[in-house]
Formats: sequence, structure tokens, C-alpha cells
Amino acid sequence: MRLSIVAVGQKVPDWAQQAWNDYVKRFPPELKVELKAVKTEPRASKTRETLLAAERQRIEAAIPRGTHVVALDERGTALTTKALADKLTAWQGEGVDVALVIGGPDGLDPEFRRLAHERIRLSDLTLPHAMVRVLLIEQLYRAWSIQTGHPYHRE
Repeated sequence: MRLSIVAVGQKVPDWAQQAWNDYVKRFPPELKVELKAVKTEPRASKTRETLLAAERQRIEAAIPRGTHVVALDERGTALTTKALADKLTAWQGEGVDVALVIGGPDGLDPEFRRLAHERIRLSDLTLPHAMVRVLLIEQLYRAWSIQTGHPYHRE
């Protein structure tokens, strides 16, 4: 199974990249995790709709056909870590690759969000994009550790 994190925005601070790298190397070979950074549309004199449409095209180009798409959305379903572990188990059981999509500064195109197979939210708080990447990869690792009975997660 492949987990793709598709994130609008390319440059993140060194601390975020180091944290990402640390978590990615912890996953087993049978659960490949990759980051697909998508260029942010330049903001100069464009409408929000135009910006989101351009970013949507880039996002869709980064996601292979047949991939289960999960949009990270502030209006999405809130999950506990255990519920995320259950989702990970279900995705693996279905034998599908999964793309978790992080929008840019203006979020995700409304139609893209609507068409996503699932919409989840990581927090009720507004988080910087670099923090979202780190939080998401940590929670995916924690979900995997729950699945395998690894002692990383304690309840």
C-alpha cells in the first residue's frame, strides 16, 4: 500500500523537513509513504476561485487514477487516533493506495473537497502548513503502531 501526502506548497522550514524525514523512515517497506509537493498558485491579482482551480489541476495531476482520495478539511470528520488506525486498516484491507490532500493558503477547491472519497480534519485549531505535514505523518505512524501492537501508542 502507498500513502501519498499531497501538499500544496513546496518549501517548509528545516525542522518540519527533519521531522517528516524521521517519521517516514519508521514505516515498514510494505507501507510506503511519500510526499508530493504541489506548487502554490501565485496570489497576485487573481480571484480565490481561479487560484483554487489552478491548484486543483496540480493536485489531480499528482494523484494516480484509482487512488482513494482523502481531503483534509476543517469541516471534515474528526477522528481519534484509534479511529485513524481503523481507517488505515480498512484502506489496507481494500488494497487501495491513498492520497491525503493538504490544501494551500486558501484551502481546497470546493468541488475537489466534495468529490473526495473522504474528508477528515486534524484539529479544530488553525495550523501552519508545515505543522500539518508533521502532525499528519506522526498520526499516520501512530495509527500504524496501534495496528501492529507497537508500544509507541499508549492509552
